[in-house]
Amino acid sequence: MTMTFTDRPGTFSPASGARHVSLKGAGKARRDQTRSRIGLTMMAFMLVYCVIGGRLVMLGMSEQAAAGARGSAASSVATARPNIVDRNGEILATDIKTSSLFAEPNKMVDPDEAAELITSVLTDIDADQLRKRLSTNAGFVWIKREITPKQQQELHNLGIPGVGFLTENRRFYPGGPAAAHIVGLVNIDNEGIAGIEKAIDERGLGDLHGAGFATKGADLQPVKLSIDMRVQHILRDELAGAMQRYQSLAAMGVIVNAKTGEVMAMASLPDFDPNNPVDANKPDRLNRLTAGTYELGSVFKSFTFAMALDSGRVKMSDSIDARFPIRVGRQQIRDYRGKARFLSVPEVFRYSSNIGTAKMALAVGQEEQQEYLKKLGLSTRLKTDLPEVATPQVPKRWSQATQLTVSFGHGIAITPMQAAMADVALVNGGYLLSPTFYPRTQEEAMASSAQVISKHTSDQMRWLFRFNAVNGSGRNGDVQGYVVGGKTGTAEKIVNGRYVEGTYLNSFLSTFPMDDPQYVMLITIDDPKPEKPGLPALAAWNAAKVSSNVVRRAADILGVRPRSESEGQPDALLVSY
Repeated sequence: MTMTFTDRPGTFSPASGARHVSLKGAGKARRDQTRSRIGLTMMAFMLVYCVIGGRLVMLGMSEQAAAGARGSAASSVATARPNIVDRNGEILATDIKTSSLFAEPNKMVDPDEAAELITSVLTDIDADQLRKRLSTNAGFVWIKREITPKQQQELHNLGIPGVGFLTENRRFYPGGPAAAHIVGLVNIDNEGIAGIEKAIDERGLGDLHGAGFATKGADLQPVKLSIDMRVQHILRDELAGAMQRYQSLAAMGVIVNAKTGEVMAMASLPDFDPNNPVDANKPDRLNRLTAGTYELGSVFKSFTFAMALDSGRVKMSDSIDARFPIRVGRQQIRDYRGKARFLSVPEVFRYSSNIGTAKMALAVGQEEQQEYLKKLGLSTRLKTDLPEVATPQVPKRWSQATQLTVSFGHGIAITPMQAAMADVALVNGGYLLSPTFYPRTQEEAMASSAQVISKHTSDQMRWLFRFNAVNGSGRNGDVQGYVVGGKTGTAEKIVNGRYVEGTYLNSFLSTFPMDDPQYVMLITIDDPKPEKPGLPALAAWNAAKVSSNVVRRAADILGVRPRSESEGQPDALLVSY
């Protein structure tokens, strides 16, 4: 009998079943092993990627921090400023690009070697101090601001790790010292610290920079000033020549438009170069026109005459007794080369009589004298566009002695700019204007003006100024064809609390043309010596001469044409009185 086993469901075959079970177990083990290997490989790759990613993040954060430090430094110093131009568009101040050197000490490979290499190019840097700064873990430090292109190239060629350059804005003044006290200057961070530069920041540019705006300079409009650089150069040149010719300590001058109050030129010597302002903070480099106060002497008599005539207490036809000195306590008020007789009012002005002027002040009275000084802007701080403005030194106690001495310019110290602006009011019909260094129309000026004396008084003052230039101490200030008028002032200077004879502050306050006043000019020379042996060192011999030189050179530029009048022709203004 034969038995047959078939391999189908429900049929048992011992040999084939064992083989089938063995094959299934081996395949499962291999699949599990493969999955484990793949998992381990994936974990390894993930671990490697995590390590690399973490390192990249750390490097990124480090670079971001360094970049942030560089960016912060750049944004704080690379601020742009608008160009400053004169009334004709000539550039007085502009930004130029310059490079500054910085370091990232935390990236330094060898601080000692870096310090040695850097100081081999920048020889003015202390190597030991630099080494200490580079040996820290700081992310950013300045090494030197505003290096030259040659220095930058040499440092670049050294290839020092951790050292780089930032481009900054640096202020450049094409005219150098020509208008230094007007334009002013900036600090290393391009922030205005004096003059119009500071005024620009105070008008809002500083706030914009602080808020992060206006750092590129693409849309900043130029700031136009009222000054004419052609006239500015002439004025400064004449003052510099006067300092040399008269061996003086200082000289100053200002030219103001009598109808608008615009400052056309202003110079105070000695000055400084804003491109290299190492001398800017020296005491003798201050802007004497607005930041210094002085006793201007007989120039001040002009204001006493104006208040006396305007008050009605004195008339042009009056005579004043100038025969004897006026005793004030232990002191006496005398005249320099006095006439010792009665003087008409024009003669008091012509001979610059202290006695006659003091008696005119007495006629006005103390209270009214103080009121006129206030109205003329002589006893309060001047309002102007420049930040550097001094407060006048006015007597606290107003005695009779004060009343008399102030009348001829002693015992009261004002800024020269105040004197110039008060004189503007004396000749322009009686309107006190505030000085401005920005262009302004006559209508704009008159809108903010105040009438401080009558037009009739102004006409009388113009006559007196012209009379003095033709017949009095202002003769050396007259220029044929330009109808100049003015008043000289020779004031003894105070040294150690006492007036010193022979040490003078000389001034000439003038206007041209006197029959239709266009410009007022004040020239002042500090402690001049005689030009030649035997000549006096008085204002008529120096300040007035300097003034006439400026008129000859600058009047045509200012639009004042000379009159074609012959010698000896009657003066229309003088004939009118």
